[in-house]
Amino acid sequence: KYALTYREVKMIVMQRLIKVDGKVRTDMFYPAGFMDVIQIDKTKENFRLLYDTKSRFTLHKISKEEATYKLCRVKRVTRGPKGTPYAVTHDGRTLRYPDPDVKAHDTIRLDLNTGKILDHVKFEAGNTVMIRGGNNMGRVGVITHRERHPGSFEIVHIKDAAGHSFATR
Repeated sequence: KYALTYREVKMIVMQRLIKVDGKVRTDMFYPAGFMDVIQIDKTKENFRLLYDTKSRFTLHKISKEEATYKLCRVKRVTRGPKGTPYAVTHDGRTLRYPDPDVKAHDTIRLDLNTGKILDHVKFEAGNTVMIRGGNNMGRVGVITHRERHPGSFEIVHIKDAAGHSFATR
């Protein structure tokens, strides 16, 4: 806890001490979201916003090297004007000329300084995932199976570290 009152929060933010995804934010009500990097330069602390198992945001302390990138889930990959391919991420970013292997539901590692894609991870069995919505929000596990239902919702079966298996949807 760095501030206890509204006035203290306003003073901290207006001194340009808080960075969200590498940019100074002076709006007290700036909507930081999942996987955002929050930096406090004065205390030399870096945090990543993640979900806990009770569907609440928690600040996860990270190193300075880890604060240079963020993970983004690709929502869709399409073509824009003049056939330029682009990917849209979960946080609203539009990334031009992504790797041709990047498809919807994949995860990319985004450099916060340049805005470029560093690498990507396919959404397939054997990969570790964190659930970002629904009753299982905040649970982490490994994808065991993915049921495709064209025109409807896909069901993904996941096994967590405790050995419990659960399905989305």
